[in-house]
Amino acid sequence: MAMESTVSLPASQPAWPGYVAAVAALGYAAPHFWWGADVPAMFPGDFAAAPHGNLEAAIGYWVMGAVATFGAVLSLALVRPWGRRAPALLIAVPSGLAAIGMALWGFTYFAMQYLITTGRVVSAPAFAAMDAHPQATWGLFWYALFLIWGITLGIAAWQRLRARQAGL
Repeated sequence: MAMESTVSLPASQPAWPGYVAAVAALGYAAPHFWWGADVPAMFPGDFAAAPHGNLEAAIGYWVMGAVATFGAVLSLALVRPWGRRAPALLIAVPSGLAAIGMALWGFTYFAMQYLITTGRVVSAPAFAAMDAHPQATWGLFWYALFLIWGITLGIAAWQRLRARQAGL
């Protein structure tokens, strides 16, 4: 008589965290490309005062857009069958580390906004004008995007590692 195993394999992992992380990554990448093309839409501050036409602008716009696009592909690799060809540790560990950083970056922004709003912290004079700019409200969108991207990327990376341990 064969004994049944009490250890069950995890059910098929849902793919939505990888898809949401990929959309967030592309949502971050797209504006960087159009800012690099000198289109100021959705810029979180004074676009005229931002760097243009130098190495700082190239890195800030084009390189960051390319890195985020790569992040979208990596997010999909965590949940798509073609991503199973790459070793799980090779994509899940860097994704998990990036997820922690992005989630903390987004959370810290909202914590700081709370402290400024309640008067517990005052913006430094160098940042007061930037914080008062009407476009600064876009910061809420961008940092919420980081928070969502970080959390969903972390979930997708965790699921990929669990599937690896289960032999899937």
